[in-house]
Amino acid sequence: MKRAARAAAVLASATLTAALPGCGGLLRSTAPAEQSYYLRPPAVTAVAAGSGVTLSLRVARPFADPGLDSTHILLLQPDHRMSFYAGARWPGPMPEMLGALAVQTLRASGGFASVQDSGSPFPSDYLLQITVRAFDADYSAGVAAPDVHVMLDCIVGRRDGRAVIATFLASGSASAAANHLGDVVSAFEQATGTALLSLSEQSLAAVRADAARPNQNATSPAASSNLHSQ
Repeated sequence: MKRAARAAAVLASATLTAALPGCGGLLRSTAPAEQSYYLRPPAVTAVAAGSGVTLSLRVARPFADPGLDSTHILLLQPDHRMSFYAGARWPGPMPEMLGALAVQTLRASGGFASVQDSGSPFPSDYLLQITVRAFDADYSAGVAAPDVHVMLDCIVGRRDGRAVIATFLASGSASAAANHLGDVVSAFEQATGTALLSLSEQSLAAVRADAARPNQNATSPAASSNLHSQ
């Protein structure tokens, strides 16, 4: 009897294995594959030759308000409800994606000797910390197609002594042409581009003003080699 029971168990296990996806079985999903959407950095007009700052900037990994640190493409609904688009996502956590776009935008501006991301092993003269306050498609007014809002709370400081030299907001908004995910992502790209251009301009202005202060001993990349990295 025990041998018969064991043989039945082995047969049942083999039948279940044959029924798994990829083996021609019954457990097959008809749900569409999840799609990843990426954003491109904005087009930047580089500063005139010779007018750039000869100092370096590091972009720390951005922080994000609660609910925003996700790969989901978030949307706001009436009655203060937060949700996300099913079957769609960013290619990575939103703060990491935004940090990479910020680095690309700042580098393209030509205003710094170098712009580094948070993982760089090299020292820098200034540090930019971004906190994402808004990054969503807003349906809260009951509209058919959403408005996309991006708001970045920024702090620029010297690596030497961690002195804050500027705080500012960089924001952008755009209306989706239609209530289709492709149009919504295009609105995200437009709003993000506007915010990043503002971030780049204000960061450069802050560093220029600080470097021009009398008796300001801003460290050079070589002199700052003894600073610990973040």
